[in-house]
Amino acid sequence: MNRSFTAGALLLLAAGLLVSYSPARSAEADDLIGTIRKVGREGAGNVEAARAWKALVALGTPALSPILRGINDDDLTLSNWLRPAFEAIAEKAEKDKTLSATDLEKAVSDKKLAGTARRIAYEWLTKLDRTAPDRLMPGMLLDPSPELRREAIERGIKQAQEALEKKDEQGAKAQFQRILTGAADPEQVDTISDVLQKLGMKVDRPKHFGFITQWHLIAPFDHHKNAGWDVAYPPEKGIDLSASYKGKDGKMVKWVPFTTSHNQGVVDLNKALDKYKGAVAYAVAIIDSPAERTVELRAGCICALKIWVNEKPVFAREEYHHGMRIDQYSARATLTKGQNVILVKVCQNEQTEDWAQVWQFQLRVCDFVGVGVPFTYVKPARGEK
Repeated sequence: MNRSFTAGALLLLAAGLLVSYSPARSAEADDLIGTIRKVGREGAGNVEAARAWKALVALGTPALSPILRGINDDDLTLSNWLRPAFEAIAEKAEKDKTLSATDLEKAVSDKKLAGTARRIAYEWLTKLDRTAPDRLMPGMLLDPSPELRREAIERGIKQAQEALEKKDEQGAKAQFQRILTGAADPEQVDTISDVLQKLGMKVDRPKHFGFITQWHLIAPFDHHKNAGWDVAYPPEKGIDLSASYKGKDGKMVKWVPFTTSHNQGVVDLNKALDKYKGAVAYAVAIIDSPAERTVELRAGCICALKIWVNEKPVFAREEYHHGMRIDQYSARATLTKGQNVILVKVCQNEQTEDWAQVWQFQLRVCDFVGVGVPFTYVKPARGEK
């Protein structure tokens, strides 16, 4: 063996590794990402960001890790700039055979990264390593990334269905029960629940998703010409379930208990109360949390909506009859250990079209992926505040 050739090859290899791991290039990438992050509304900063994007791509593989760190699930604009940069670099590196499967798998396993970043890394990893899905997916049933978790659940559903085809009902039932614990996608939960029901096990879907089904309601307060949106009616000043108040047109109103049986926790205010127009309704739920925790409140509402948790405003959107869907809106809030009061304000406007008569909402309390968090209902004492 030619020792001088071997030594030279090792030096070149070492130099290549040093280039790919260059702290200077990583720091430069961070600076360029900072420039891209400054892009504002109506194209402000686009010229500077475009220059920074080209320079970022030109850095090559040393920029891949900073790009993944820079992606933020809460900053869609930034992510829309950074993902193409990652793709451009990765495509060239794949052709040059310098894209590292080891580094990509480390990124997939790094739960501190944004879910979008980990998903991008996973997609590229599977191009380089076809064994990755079978190795990694079984451990992702409770993954914090919604996309990765959904794929893991989907694989679990297929495996359970294969067990059913082999007449292994007990094995299939155990598998469906296992993957249900991590399922957050409504379609997947419906699929799993339907099969489990056929196998003799009933699934409490509202509880699984964290839908609040037990409420106290009060209405109507005045919302003529949409004026009630900014009016703090008595429920906003403190909850007294034994109180009566003067409402719309001088009518006395009081709290009434209501439980919805809808699988997705929909509260139809027209049926629960009465059909009102130009009106405000309030709904209050009192729940007990076994521990203090940050949660997501995910709501659907066809009308204007405000939400408070323990008297702190956490969400407001004034919009009317633009449709309603599960998880239409989301807001983060902190539940205290013990009793928590969730207050909802739903405003109905005065439109007369047939399609503008619906007045309803739904609300669930879940983790950041979408699985319901544990809570129990507190039976309020009359006069409780």
